[in-house]
Amino acid sequence: MFVTAAIAQEAGAAAAPGMGAGDLLVQFAPILLLVVIFWFLIFRPQQKRMKAQQAMLAAITRGDTVVTSGGIIGKVTKASTAKTSKCRSPRASASRSSVTW
Repeated sequence: MFVTAAIAQEAGAAAAPGMGAGDLLVQFAPILLLVVIFWFLIFRPQQKRMKAQQAMLAAITRGDTVVTSGGIIGKVTKASTAKTSKCRSPRASASRSSVTW
């Protein structure tokens, strides 16, 4: 039983000494397809969102109402930082990077 399987493997190896370019492409096609799918479904939308957020942060001007990542709502009083208003302390500073959508 094992002898016939070994002979069959040897005969198959002699018939196909190396892989052709077509066989290699067929093997890597599913991997390439997954890379393309991930690119269009994950990476590209994330890059667009990052660009939109950077544009929004650059466009912050005095008088804009902003929400910080901590949930504080306030108005911008300086262009370099976002000053927010709270109940107890009327002025608090926050950096541009802490402003969220």
